[in-house]
Amino acid sequence: MKVTDSIKNEVKEIMVEDPAHDFEHVMRVYKNAQKMCKLEKANEKLVLASALLHDIASYPKSDKRSKLSSIQSAKKSEQILKNFDFSKEEIRIISDAIRDHSFSQNKTPASLEGKILQDADRLDALGAIGIARVFATGGSLKRPFYNIDDPFCKTRTPDDKIWTVDHFFQKLLKLESLMNTKSGKAEAKKRTAVLKEFLKQLKQEI
Repeated sequence: MKVTDSIKNEVKEIMVEDPAHDFEHVMRVYKNAQKMCKLEKANEKLVLASALLHDIASYPKSDKRSKLSSIQSAKKSEQILKNFDFSKEEIRIISDAIRDHSFSQNKTPASLEGKILQDADRLDALGAIGIARVFATGGSLKRPFYNIDDPFCKTRTPDDKIWTVDHFFQKLLKLESLMNTKSGKAEAKKRTAVLKEFLKQLKQEI
């Protein structure tokens, strides 16, 4: 069995039942990262390990510890990786990539592997799947879809802790400009167009 398959099996046992941050999310990030590795000529072993482990500690968005998820995931990943054929330097690169990938950490990863993980994770917040994840999270937290007086944040600061659609303006529409890699930017552009089309259609319907 390949190392990545063994890690994959461990991660599947660990992941919580959260539709926006479940094992399927991990596998979509894994696939995004796999494609980008080839285009960016990165170390596939390190990138794919980081993709599999990037969300093994995931606090709910309503939890005050939510911003610590990537830091806790990085610490847990180090313990798991010690059971496999990774050098200390490889473990450090993977752990750093996981720690710095999160949007809430507001960091640009130092390594190419970290940059790819961050881009691969952010791509899963865009496009059709991104829209599905936004409303899955909003529903689980019992948030209304939008502010009825100003649904598209024309005259107010977005607050996605109250309204689900605000998340598009607070975070998602900014991601394209924050991508690190050429392949990440290209895919983000396509997926952001899907978000904009959705908002355009929503505007007509409400």
